[in-house]
Amino acid sequence: MAVNKITDAASLAGDVQSARDLRAKFKTDKEAGVKAAAQEFEALFLQMMLKSMRATTDQDSLMDSEASRFFTGMLDEQIAKDISRTGSIGLAKVLEEQLSLRINGQDAVSDSGKAREINHDLNAVLRAATISASHGDDLPLAAFRNLQAALERATVNRAAANDGAVGEPVAATPKAFVRQMWPHAVEASRDTGIPPQFLIAHAALESGWGQRDIKNADGSPTYNLFGIKAGASWQGKSAEVSTTEYENGAPVREKARFRAYNSYAEAFADYANLLATSPRYGGVIGSQDGTEFARRLQQAGYATDPKYAEKLAAIINGATLRQAFIG
Repeated sequence: MAVNKITDAASLAGDVQSARDLRAKFKTDKEAGVKAAAQEFEALFLQMMLKSMRATTDQDSLMDSEASRFFTGMLDEQIAKDISRTGSIGLAKVLEEQLSLRINGQDAVSDSGKAREINHDLNAVLRAATISASHGDDLPLAAFRNLQAALERATVNRAAANDGAVGEPVAATPKAFVRQMWPHAVEASRDTGIPPQFLIAHAALESGWGQRDIKNADGSPTYNLFGIKAGASWQGKSAEVSTTEYENGAPVREKARFRAYNSYAEAFADYANLLATSPRYGGVIGSQDGTEFARRLQQAGYATDPKYAEKLAAIINGATLRQAFIG
């Protein structure tokens, strides 16, 4: 089709210019060049995903034409680049780290099994991308999600190899906490019908904005952002720690077992599943008002603190969360 020739020519011209820009950056600033290359690579994946998604929609309309498809392709390319610059997907970050280590010859974990796992994952990604790009194939949504999961594992593996303990980085500020948890909160929002900012506020209350993580016996994190306890029906890992509960309005210290996860993504997924499947939280599902969401959680017995709803509503409606979103 003529439109394919047009878009292919435009893409080729863009690729040539991008390659020139990257070479120039590498000459003047190696780190900036690595960052740009990683972002370009991630943008390619996103553009392929958008192309696959558009291919599933009806193209027979009055507004459909070679020109409209051409400009839609340009729009998808720009969207992909803009998303890549935000760092919300995570692919560019992992690739940037790996490329920097290789270029600088500073891969301190090159002999470890974890490093081999990381290199294997990333090399597989590179091979898949090269084959797909050379044949002009689309990237299915399921494959893209599998790629994200593999990259999450690679990130955790690198942290384990470098630091001696598996762990995602802990956000240092509320803004960083929101940015780190936002993708997981969006996924949990789809399952619960609750706005993602309410879910992040709940995680912030329970975890002190990520600073009060429940630890396993060996000191590694449990990623339990929501303070969910490990009851008799829980089949996963758990950690026993001291906690504060309230009896007749008075605080009491006691030992309790809490669920342990492998990542923040798992924590959000389990939290969403708890709210969506437990009858006691039926009134919480779909809450669209922050204060009402907090009140319903307390009424359902999520926590024994008599001021729990008040504290959660204060975070949802407070300046700290608002500033974290607007920067």
